[in-house]
Amino acid sequence: MPQVLAPRAELPWCDPGDVFDAVAALHDGVFWLDAGPGAIEGVSIIGWGVPDDAANVRRAVVTGGDGPFRGGWVGWFGYERGAAFAGAPVAASTPGIPDELLLAVRGFAVFDHAERTVTCHGDIDIERPAPRLRQAPRAMASHARSRHTPAEYAALIARCRDAIRAGDAYQLCLTTRFEVDGDVDPITAHRALREATPAHHGGIIRSGGVALVSASPERFLEVSGRTVRTHPIKGTRPRGRDADSDALLAAELRASPKERAENVMIVDLMRNDLARMCMPGTVTVERLLAVESYPAVHQLVSTVAGTLADGVTVGQVLDAAFPAGSMTGAPKLSAMTILHALEQGPRGVFSGCFGWIGADGGLDLAMVIRSIVTHPGGAYVGAGGGITWLSDAAEEVAEVGLKARAPLKAVGAVPPTGW
Repeated sequence: MPQVLAPRAELPWCDPGDVFDAVAALHDGVFWLDAGPGAIEGVSIIGWGVPDDAANVRRAVVTGGDGPFRGGWVGWFGYERGAAFAGAPVAASTPGIPDELLLAVRGFAVFDHAERTVTCHGDIDIERPAPRLRQAPRAMASHARSRHTPAEYAALIARCRDAIRAGDAYQLCLTTRFEVDGDVDPITAHRALREATPAHHGGIIRSGGVALVSASPERFLEVSGRTVRTHPIKGTRPRGRDADSDALLAAELRASPKERAENVMIVDLMRNDLARMCMPGTVTVERLLAVESYPAVHQLVSTVAGTLADGVTVGQVLDAAFPAGSMTGAPKLSAMTILHALEQGPRGVFSGCFGWIGADGGLDLAMVIRSIVTHPGGAYVGAGGGITWLSDAAEEVAEVGLKARAPLKAVGAVPPTGW
């Protein structure tokens, strides 16, 4: 089992990208949990590890850690495993891409962006020269392939509204997948994605021939001490061409009855999920319907928190809250069952979560959205949106295209015509 790795050296500030290139040249299983280019607060974590059995991670107790990562695991949990545990039908996984991948961390460096310091833990030496990686070309497909055409997706929206009218769901997070062929270098893709759409919970995790590259703006679960928080995102608008149009779009998002209802429904669902792992009476909504702005989009974000019961394990946390309500809809089990019939294919790593789980009891996981999954011979990007009775099909199709465009561009592709 991984252990807390004591700090052994503090160094002057250096470029995280150079350090990651050096670490990735030396190790197969590597990660960079990225606070974003130009970050002036928070931390980025770069390191390496070896694959571990996810069952070991699920048994770890999460109550107790109250600070930054000090050793443990870094990896991802895919959608299908969580949906199946909750009782929903699921599609067969994509061959060769693990639904769960956890690296037991052997060495890492923490970059404190506010203090401008770098602290090394365990078996890592960022002072040792290492060859910079030769950047492989990205797959230059003129158009990605999509699981559904825009017309097919619009028809599925109509079926979602039928289910809502029948009372089988209040909201459904309908998704699709875009794929590109050809070998994709995940490090090159990560560099392109973080430059185009920086996010506070971006990153890259690579092991063997598979990698996750993400510019996720959504923090799924964080545990510090006995407090657990989730930050569901529901509601999206593009950024404006100038300051005035940008402000109007943000105000439109904040005032939209459809987007507000969508967000509040997921907040209520997450209150229920957190109550399953928290002490009675401790779950609260700390923030409701706040607009957060990113380079490509405005998002409507809320925060729900609670106090964990004694001895809660990673497995119990995931069983209670995963998959995230922002990626399923409400009620959760009914929504996942309906979506399985509509989507007709696996989500895989997309709609899952990734990040770190501390050997000392902390946890910080982000949603796998605005992300790329690379594998031998290709890559895929998932995208979707929350469907309510008030959804407009054309607007929902446009939102999916907006969300997919930046990750696809990072691998040299564009969405198919109509997206």
